[in-house]
Amino acid sequence: MMYLQTSDCCIEEFKTLLNDTLRNDEVPFAAEVVSNVPVYNMPELQQALNDSTERKKLLSEWANVMLNRSGVVVLRKTYEDTGVIDKASELFLSLINQEKEQSGDKADHFAAKGSNDRLWNSLQKLAKTNPAAFIDYHANPNIDAVCESWLGPGYQMTAQINLVHPGGKAQQPHRDYHMGFQTADTCEQYPSHVHSLSPVLTLQGAIAHCDMPVESGVTQLLPFSQRYQAGYLAYRLEPFKEYFKENYVQLGLGKGDTVFFNPALFHAAGDNKTANIQRLANLLQISSAYGRSLENVDRESLCKWVYPELQKRHNAGSITAAQTHALLAATAEGYSFPTSMDTDPPVGGLAPETQHQLVARCLKNGASVDQLCAELQALTLKQRA
Repeated sequence: MMYLQTSDCCIEEFKTLLNDTLRNDEVPFAAEVVSNVPVYNMPELQQALNDSTERKKLLSEWANVMLNRSGVVVLRKTYEDTGVIDKASELFLSLINQEKEQSGDKADHFAAKGSNDRLWNSLQKLAKTNPAAFIDYHANPNIDAVCESWLGPGYQMTAQINLVHPGGKAQQPHRDYHMGFQTADTCEQYPSHVHSLSPVLTLQGAIAHCDMPVESGVTQLLPFSQRYQAGYLAYRLEPFKEYFKENYVQLGLGKGDTVFFNPALFHAAGDNKTANIQRLANLLQISSAYGRSLENVDRESLCKWVYPELQKRHNAGSITAAQTHALLAATAEGYSFPTSMDTDPPVGGLAPETQHQLVARCLKNGASVDQLCAELQALTLKQRA
């Protein structure tokens, strides 16, 4: 079958795939392997990164680990000068406080209210606030190298600050963007090869902005779990959750360290069991250059132009539901992202309403052309904010 179903998920098959060990000789550039996670001392690898032949060997090693082996790498001292981190932290915390003053202590989409603070689009907000600090922070060849190892050149960087307070609870194990943000029902609609494609379109990473011992809730990781093709369906199931809880590993991070992993790796933020550590990390989500269309299409205008005739045919019963779906698939934007998570929060899951869903809803509810235009414009503004 070219389609995966939740009922196909097999915990015994999953366990067999994860019954593996990463050997030291598979990762010759690593300083050590801890709980199947290779750890790299970046100051010692600068010569390799600056030599074209050695650089390709190192980048190939990282890619192989994330694709075929344990799925995750830790880079120690990605930032040797932690003063750069401290300056960025100061600015990020100031921005968090400013947003709280403006909009109150609102809940994050991915955690209970009060357990953490989130600064969406920290990339753009840092550049606008302090360009010099932005340059110092993002002009980091180590991060560029690991992004290139997974995505190749031309990638796009996004970032989100997460500040987890003492007592903050662990997340449920999950996979990440793209398919990890969809419901199980939606995932079942994609053919199996797309389940394999989704992880190679993005890279997940985090920059530690403070020392993060294990007890502070540093990310829980399940090595080799990215290899289970049906994992976007399986991570929601109780047997898989239980296996995760019994087998995850955690590696403490120092300020300026980074962790990067295949977004299909089962992972979760841990419990912050400390009394005084405010766990501050900048979460990186980096996208492949190849996840884009050939042409720019003004889909908002397309929807406005098509809607009057579509509504006329819908009301007359001269267009079927299947034809309507096909038309909207060709006309409207069918994906929630990219967007502004500040102003366009998820609806009924982890993804906001799409333009396609909006037009279908308006058609079903008998919305006028003016109402549709107003909603489309409002959605566009929310996504751009």
